[in-house]
Amino acid sequence: MNYLYLILLWALFYALHSILAAGKLKRILKEKLGEAYKWYRLFYSVFSLFLFILLILFTLKIPPSYVYYPEGLAEYFGYMLAAFGTIIMMQSSKAWSLSKFIGLKPQEDSESEHLIVSGWYKRIRHPLYAGLVLIFIGYFLVSGTYTSLVHLGCLIIYLPMGIYFEEKNLIAQFGQKYLNYRKEVPAIIPKLKL
Repeated sequence: MNYLYLILLWALFYALHSILAAGKLKRILKEKLGEAYKWYRLFYSVFSLFLFILLILFTLKIPPSYVYYPEGLAEYFGYMLAAFGTIIMMQSSKAWSLSKFIGLKPQEDSESEHLIVSGWYKRIRHPLYAGLVLIFIGYFLVSGTYTSLVHLGCLIIYLPMGIYFEEKNLIAQFGQKYLNYRKEVPAIIPKLKL
Protein backbone atom coordinates (compact mmCIF):
# COMPACT_ATOMS: atom_id res chain seq x y z
CA MET A 1 0.00 0.00 0.00
CA ASN A 2 2.93 2.34 0.73
CA TYR A 3 4.06 2.04 -2.90
CA LEU A 4 0.63 3.09 -4.15
CA TYR A 5 0.76 6.17 -1.90
CA LEU A 6 4.27 6.89 -3.15
CA ILE A 7 3.09 6.68 -6.77
CA LEU A 8 0.16 8.99 -5.96
CA LEU A 9 2.51 11.48 -4.26
CA TRP A 10 4.80 11.50 -7.29
CA ALA A 11 1.77 11.92 -9.57
CA LEU A 12 0.64 14.89 -7.46
CA PHE A 13 4.14 16.37 -7.46
CA TYR A 14 4.58 16.04 -11.23
CA ALA A 15 1.03 17.21 -12.01
CA LEU A 16 1.43 20.33 -9.87
CA HIS A 17 4.88 20.91 -11.34
CA SER A 18 3.42 20.92 -14.87
CA ILE A 19 0.29 22.89 -13.99
CA LEU A 20 2.15 25.61 -12.08
CA ALA A 21 4.73 25.92 -14.88
CA ALA A 22 2.10 26.10 -17.66
CA GLY A 23 2.30 29.17 -19.85
CA LYS A 24 -1.47 29.67 -19.82
CA LEU A 25 -1.62 29.75 -16.00
CA LYS A 26 1.35 32.11 -15.90
CA ARG A 27 -0.37 34.51 -18.32
CA ILE A 28 -3.57 34.47 -16.24
CA LEU A 29 -1.68 35.03 -13.00
CA LYS A 30 0.42 37.78 -14.54
CA GLU A 31 -2.76 39.60 -15.48
CA LYS A 32 -4.42 39.05 -12.09
CA LEU A 33 -1.41 39.63 -9.84
CA GLY A 34 0.12 42.58 -11.66
CA GLU A 35 3.37 43.73 -10.03
CA ALA A 36 3.25 40.89 -7.47
CA TYR A 37 3.63 38.33 -10.28
CA LYS A 38 7.38 38.87 -10.29
CA TRP A 39 7.49 36.72 -7.11
CA TYR A 40 5.55 33.82 -8.65
CA ARG A 41 8.72 31.91 -9.54
CA LEU A 42 9.88 32.07 -5.91
CA PHE A 43 6.47 30.81 -4.72
CA TYR A 44 6.65 28.01 -7.30
CA SER A 45 10.16 27.01 -6.16
CA VAL A 46 9.32 27.04 -2.44
CA PHE A 47 6.07 25.13 -3.01
CA SER A 48 7.87 22.51 -5.14
CA LEU A 49 10.61 22.14 -2.53
CA PHE A 50 7.98 21.70 0.19
CA LEU A 51 6.21 18.95 -1.79
CA PHE A 52 9.53 17.27 -2.56
CA ILE A 53 10.51 17.26 1.13
CA LEU A 54 7.14 15.72 2.03
CA LEU A 55 7.74 13.07 -0.61
CA ILE A 56 11.19 12.28 0.77
CA LEU A 57 9.90 12.15 4.36
CA PHE A 58 7.19 9.71 3.30
CA THR A 59 9.81 7.63 1.45
CA LEU A 60 11.95 7.41 4.58
CA LYS A 61 9.02 5.85 6.47
CA ILE A 62 8.72 2.97 4.00
CA PRO A 63 10.58 -0.10 5.29
CA PRO A 64 13.15 -1.25 2.74
CA SER A 65 12.14 -4.18 0.58
CA TYR A 66 14.74 -5.29 -1.94
CA VAL A 67 14.46 -6.00 -5.65
CA TYR A 68 18.07 -7.18 -5.36
CA TYR A 69 20.86 -6.73 -2.85
CA PRO A 70 23.36 -4.22 -4.22
CA GLU A 71 27.00 -5.13 -4.15
CA GLY A 72 30.12 -4.96 -6.22
CA LEU A 73 29.96 -3.69 -9.77
CA ALA A 74 26.27 -2.72 -9.76
CA GLU A 75 26.73 -0.55 -6.68
CA TYR A 76 29.89 1.04 -8.08
CA PHE A 77 28.14 1.69 -11.41
CA GLY A 78 25.22 3.26 -9.51
CA TYR A 79 27.52 5.71 -7.74
CA MET A 80 29.18 6.56 -11.04
CA LEU A 81 25.85 7.21 -12.79
CA ALA A 82 24.58 9.35 -9.91
CA ALA A 83 27.83 11.34 -9.87
CA PHE A 84 27.72 11.83 -13.64
CA GLY A 85 24.07 12.94 -13.43
CA THR A 86 25.00 15.46 -10.75
CA ILE A 87 27.87 16.76 -12.86
CA ILE A 88 25.57 17.21 -15.88
CA MET A 89 23.06 19.13 -13.78
CA MET A 90 25.70 21.33 -12.15
CA GLN A 91 27.50 22.12 -15.40
CA SER A 92 24.31 22.85 -17.31
CA SER A 93 23.08 25.15 -14.54
CA LYS A 94 26.09 27.41 -15.17
CA ALA A 95 24.36 28.54 -18.39
CA TRP A 96 21.58 30.36 -16.54
CA SER A 97 21.15 32.41 -13.39
CA LEU A 98 20.30 30.19 -10.43
CA SER A 99 18.84 33.14 -8.50
CA LYS A 100 16.46 33.87 -11.39
CA PHE A 101 15.66 30.17 -11.82
CA ILE A 102 14.64 29.88 -8.16
CA GLY A 103 12.94 33.28 -8.14
CA LEU A 104 15.19 35.06 -5.65
CA LYS A 105 15.95 37.65 -8.31
CA PRO A 106 12.72 38.27 -10.19
CA GLN A 107 13.04 38.96 -13.88
CA GLU A 108 11.50 42.19 -15.02
CA ASP A 109 9.45 42.30 -18.22
CA SER A 110 12.06 44.51 -19.83
CA GLU A 111 14.71 41.80 -19.44
CA SER A 112 14.70 39.46 -22.39
CA GLU A 113 15.82 35.88 -22.07
CA HIS A 114 17.86 34.19 -24.74
CA LEU A 115 17.77 30.58 -25.88
CA ILE A 116 20.72 28.70 -24.42
CA VAL A 117 22.34 26.41 -26.98
CA SER A 118 25.88 26.08 -25.61
CA GLY A 119 27.56 23.66 -23.20
CA TRP A 120 25.38 20.66 -22.41
CA TYR A 121 22.49 22.37 -24.24
CA LYS A 122 24.48 21.88 -27.46
CA ARG A 123 24.29 18.09 -26.95
CA ILE A 124 20.84 17.65 -25.34
CA ARG A 125 17.83 19.94 -24.93
CA HIS A 126 17.04 18.88 -21.36
CA PRO A 127 20.26 18.26 -19.42
CA LEU A 128 18.51 18.69 -16.07
CA TYR A 129 16.13 15.85 -16.89
CA ALA A 130 19.01 13.75 -18.22
CA GLY A 131 20.92 14.33 -14.99
CA LEU A 132 17.87 13.37 -12.92
CA VAL A 133 17.43 10.14 -14.87
CA LEU A 134 21.06 9.20 -14.23
CA ILE A 135 20.76 10.07 -10.53
CA PHE A 136 17.57 8.00 -10.13
CA ILE A 137 19.08 5.02 -12.01
CA GLY A 138 22.18 5.33 -9.85
CA TYR A 139 20.06 5.50 -6.70
CA PHE A 140 18.25 2.32 -7.72
CA LEU A 141 21.51 0.48 -8.45
CA VAL A 142 22.99 1.57 -5.10
CA SER A 143 19.93 0.87 -2.94
CA GLY A 144 18.23 -1.96 -4.83
CA THR A 145 14.87 -1.22 -3.17
CA TYR A 146 11.36 -1.24 -4.58
CA THR A 147 11.05 2.36 -3.35
CA SER A 148 13.93 3.50 -5.54
CA LEU A 149 12.41 1.56 -8.44
CA VAL A 150 9.10 3.42 -7.93
CA HIS A 151 10.97 6.76 -7.92
CA LEU A 152 12.69 5.84 -11.19
CA GLY A 153 9.51 4.49 -12.81
CA CYS A 154 7.51 7.61 -11.94
CA LEU A 155 10.23 9.84 -13.38
CA ILE A 156 10.44 7.81 -16.61
CA ILE A 157 6.64 7.92 -17.01
CA TYR A 158 6.53 11.68 -16.34
CA LEU A 159 9.41 12.72 -18.61
CA PRO A 160 7.56 12.68 -21.96
CA MET A 161 4.77 14.80 -20.45
CA GLY A 162 7.17 17.14 -18.68
CA ILE A 163 9.19 17.63 -21.85
CA TYR A 164 6.03 18.20 -23.89
CA PHE A 165 4.74 20.95 -21.58
CA GLU A 166 8.16 22.55 -21.12
CA GLU A 167 8.75 22.66 -24.87
CA LYS A 168 5.30 24.13 -25.41
CA ASN A 169 6.39 27.06 -23.22
CA LEU A 170 9.73 27.31 -25.00
CA ILE A 171 8.08 27.36 -28.44
CA ALA A 172 5.73 30.12 -27.25
CA GLN A 173 8.73 32.05 -25.92
CA PHE A 174 11.29 31.52 -28.71
CA GLY A 175 9.17 30.47 -31.71
CA GLN A 176 10.95 29.23 -34.83
CA LYS A 177 14.35 29.55 -33.20
CA TYR A 178 13.40 26.85 -30.69
CA LEU A 179 11.75 24.69 -33.37
CA ASN A 180 15.00 24.73 -35.36
CA TYR A 181 16.99 23.91 -32.22
CA ARG A 182 14.60 21.04 -31.43
CA LYS A 183 15.16 19.55 -34.89
CA GLU A 184 18.93 19.55 -34.44
CA VAL A 185 19.38 18.55 -30.79
CA PRO A 186 17.92 15.41 -29.12
CA ALA A 187 15.85 15.73 -25.95
CA ILE A 188 17.77 13.63 -23.43
CA ILE A 189 20.04 11.05 -25.07
CA PRO A 190 22.84 12.66 -27.08
CA LYS A 191 23.54 11.43 -30.60
CA LEU A 192 26.72 9.43 -30.97
CA LYS A 193 28.91 10.92 -33.65
CA LEU A 194 30.89 8.26 -35.46
